[in-house]
Amino acid sequence: MPNSFECSECGNPRMMLDNCQHCGSSTLPAVLMDTMVLNLKFDSPSADEALERLTISLRRASEVGVKVIILIHGYGASGEGGFIKHAVHAALENNYFSDRVSEYHYGEKTAFGSEAYHALLKRRPSLKGYLKHFKQGNAGMTVLILGIHAINA
Repeated sequence: MPNSFECSECGNPRMMLDNCQHCGSSTLPAVLMDTMVLNLKFDSPSADEALERLTISLRRASEVGVKVIILIHGYGASGEGGFIKHAVHAALENNYFSDRVSEYHYGEKTAFGSEAYHALLKRRPSLKGYLKHFKQGNAGMTVLILGIHAINA
């Protein structure tokens, strides 16, 4: 996927949370796409650390104008784990992120070609390139629609 953010000062590609690696600017980046991918399981954080990262990322994403986050949390394929997934699902179901997340769609319930998949694509066509990873219902991913509306599971 192409870069989602650009430095507002120098115009170079940059990350959402860090300062610009080219000019050092700490101003909010310009958003180039309304969808971003957030990998919570990168570097194997604890569930609490992953929730803290998600909280910070949601705050920043809404500040810069991101509309959709494809959240990668894993699903415990090794037979153990899935701690991040369970913590994220519990937080969503208990409305912990309701100030930023208007809808969430679990990967296992959004399998490629399903009614839920087509309904989501109809409302957010920009997700088409991302949802190919939901071929058989990817239990390691969740789609977060940002905004202040009703919560759907």
